[in-house]
Amino acid sequence: MRKLTTKEIEKLASREGVKRMAVENFLMSMGDNPMEAYGNLSLDTGLYGWNSKTANAIRTGINLASK
Repeated sequence: MRKLTTKEIEKLASREGVKRMAVENFLMSMGDNPMEAYGNLSLDTGLYGWNSKTANAIRTGINLASK
């Protein structure tokens, strides 16, 4: 899994209805294991009460980094 660029993260974080800080922090700090990233996303979404738009933006980022 590659590290996303600042521009890629910014594009995802600036989507309408997304919690910018959550997207930026998650995608900048995720490791190199996509399965672990998806698991952390699931846990963090419940723990922090992220809305579906935020979770989808992060999921898109994980998918992009996994290509």
